[in-house]
Order: sequence, then structure tokens, then C-alpha cells
Amino acid sequence: MRELRVLQVVTIMNRGGLETMLMNYYRRLIHVGIQFDFIVHRQEEGHYDKEIKRLGGRIFHMPSIRPGNYQKYFKQLDAFFAEHPYYRIVHAHLNENSSFIMRAAYDAGVPCRIAHSHLSDLHMDFKWLFRKYARLCMKEYPNYYFACSERAGDWLFKSSSKSEVTVLPNAVDVSQYLYHLPERKRIRRELGVDDSFVIGHIGRFNYQKNHDLIIDIFQSICDKKKNAVLILAGDGDLMPQIKKKVQKLGLEQQVKFLGVREDIPSLLQSFDVFLFPSHFEGLPVVLIEAQAAGLSCLVSDTITAEVDLTNRVTFMSLSSKAYEWADKLLQLDNQHKDTSKELKVAGYDIETTSQWLATFYNEYNDIESHVSGANIR
Repeated sequence: MRELRVLQVVTIMNRGGLETMLMNYYRRLIHVGIQFDFIVHRQEEGHYDKEIKRLGGRIFHMPSIRPGNYQKYFKQLDAFFAEHPYYRIVHAHLNENSSFIMRAAYDAGVPCRIAHSHLSDLHMDFKWLFRKYARLCMKEYPNYYFACSERAGDWLFKSSSKSEVTVLPNAVDVSQYLYHLPERKRIRRELGVDDSFVIGHIGRFNYQKNHDLIIDIFQSICDKKKNAVLILAGDGDLMPQIKKKVQKLGLEQQVKFLGVREDIPSLLQSFDVFLFPSHFEGLPVVLIEAQAAGLSCLVSDTITAEVDLTNRVTFMSLSSKAYEWADKLLQLDNQHKDTSKELKVAGYDIETTSQWLATFYNEYNDIESHVSGANIR
């Protein structure tokens, strides 16, 4: 069987949930003859770029998708597919902006065009109308509709889908997250939190993740639990603003900003509970990882109930006061539990889902290229 190259379309291959999920699949599918290439929409190097290139993948840079740049961007997309006519599968992960990729792939005659939804809402900003326009443009261009949850599928495809939406679980390698006491002690010692009550959050510093509320909740917790520590992993534009808030509240000694981490399975071992009050999500990979580590999770009820796979997730309204969130969090079980069986039964173990995805992609492996003698370059 010849190698099959799948074109994955993303913003940038940094260590976000979507990107981590793609790499989880990539590392497995490459062993069965499926290679991933990537279109990215940033010029800077992503955190996973070096690994992608080591694995034999190629990265094609496109400009950021901006409302004032649509016409130029559409021309560049058309030119890309004209110059690379050998792709049989295009898998786009840009939510509503995937419609633009799908249109170009449709016009180029790509037989398998997958639009994949990873969100279930948008916040109001200056791009909102343009994003709504992009969602309406989805129309008939994809011929497969994927989503990380039923809610994410309804949000993006309800008005445009002519076929069933496939929920592809945001699966993880469950074996990496099994509770291991020596590792917990090691990482807590490294972080200087040996005897602390550790509240953890992993996520990009942007509006979606709601770090403002996280700090307010933590302030209320500190009033009741003097040994509490908050660990924040991730980066983003709002990090300086959140650091200033922490300083203003006098919490510098109790809040640790770790930046981007490559050791998420180990880091989760160090937490006692997981806090995740996002404004909106699809079905976040990090909540699957947190459950795989056996953590109790307190999350906003804006997140789909589908995410609770282990009975370790508690939902709260964003309209609740910060002290109410704090009280609820302190009531959670802070002991790690082995949840591997629950996650495997629910279909969130990467071994099961990667086999399904390989079978799906390989349906296009024996289709003759529509461009005779096309050379990959």
C-alpha cells in the first residue's frame, strides 16, 4: 500500500488541545503508512513543527485569515491546490473558517473534504460578523462533517450539513496519565508545592479560558485554605494582564505561572483538583487528560455535559459568585482515581480512535490520483 498524505489545516501547531490531539493521531498513523502535512496560518514556528519535520511531514505557511484580506487569501488558497494537486484528503480544523478551505478543495476536485468543529460558540468581538458569514459559507463544500462533541457539531453545521455529523473523540493515550505516586512526589518537589493544596489549570491566556474568574475563585479559596497554590500552565496575550491582577491582590507567592509545558501527564500528577471555568469550548482535550489522571474537575456549564466521562466532572454556572465556586471546589474529592476503564469504554483511548481514523482515511488510499504523475514537493 502506498503512503497516503493527509493535509491537515490549522492555525499554528502550538501545544493546544486540538494540536496535541492531532499529534497523538499522527504519531500512530504514520506507522500504518499515513503521513500528515500541514497548512498553518502563522509565519512563526509552532511548538510541534520540529517534530512534524522529523516525522517527514511538511508545513505550508499561509497568511492569517483576516476580514480585509479575504480576496487575496482566496487566491492564495486556489494557487496552493493548483500547485499541490495530489492531496486526496483535506481535513480542516479552523471551525467556521474551514469553509474557505473547503471551497478551495472542492473547486480543486479533492475527493475527501472534512470540516471539523472544535468549538460550540463564539464571543462577540469585531470579527463576529465575519465569522458568522464564514459559517454560512460552509454550504455544500465539505462532504464529511466531524466534531469533537454533539454540541460542537450542532453549532457549526446545523444550518449547512446535508449529512450526519461524526463525533470523533478527543482521545488521549490513557496509559500516559495513570496515577503514579513517585512521579507525583517528584514533580511537586520540583515545583516547590510538596505540602500544598494544588489547584491546577492548563490553557491559553485568552478570553475563552476566563483566567479573570480563576484568580477571583483562587482568592476566595486562599481565605479558607492557607496552604492553597494555583498552578497556571500555558501562554497567551492576556498573561501580562493576569500577572498584574495577581500582584495587585498580593497572591504572587501562591500563583505559579509555568508557561508552555511539554510534560502535561506529569504536571497533572501534581494537582489535587482541576479548575476550568471557560466561557465556551467544544470538548476540551485537557479535560479528558485531567480525567485520565484521575482528577476531580470543576468546570463551567457552558461546556458540554458530554465531557463528563468518569463522574469526576462537576459543572457550575458562570453566573455563580467566585466564593460559591471556591466552596464547591473545596468540597471535591482530591484523591486521584484510576479512570482508565471508563475512558476506554467511552471511546476516548487513542488506540481505539486512531484505528478508526486510519480505516476512514485509507478508503482514499487506493483512489487513483486525479492528476496523472503528480509529484509531491
